[in-house]
Amino acid sequence: MSEDTTGRPTRRGNSPVFTAVLTLLGAFLLYLAIPNVGPAVRAARADGQHGVFTAKTVDCVQHPGHESCSWTGEFRSHDGTIHRARVALYGSDRDALRPDMRTEAVDVGRPNQVYGPGGSREWVFTALLLLAGAAILAFPYAGWLRRPVRRSAPGEAAARGASEREPAVRH
Repeated sequence: MSEDTTGRPTRRGNSPVFTAVLTLLGAFLLYLAIPNVGPAVRAARADGQHGVFTAKTVDCVQHPGHESCSWTGEFRSHDGTIHRARVALYGSDRDALRPDMRTEAVDVGRPNQVYGPGGSREWVFTALLLLAGAAILAFPYAGWLRRPVRRSAPGEAAARGASEREPAVRH
């Protein structure tokens, strides 16, 4: 911190590079989250075309310490208006289905994915992305997020002011 003309500490602003990096990061997180708000809410409520998912193949990815699997197959709406091939059933794992097994599903409008009738909790991640992006964007621009500068006690300022005004006496 530097000092102003009265000797009080002042807070310097963020550097322009730091502000630009935070702005880009916050904007990127919002760019990822905002288009997913509608589908995430529809998926959470299982709000869409109800139908049947027929499992075809299971695709698995190995991660350190665990495996993530998803069933791919086809979806047909109950009213017959929607038939989609090569869609994944969100939240399905290796042991959930078998080839040609059918299960209830909901198409919420995602291009490559359908959901079980109980919905999903995918909205939590979308909400966290929104909050993080907004907070990161607000930090360099919102003065109310900045820590207040430590103010000196009233007696301290008066004492410092008096000593500065009095000339030094030399003997």
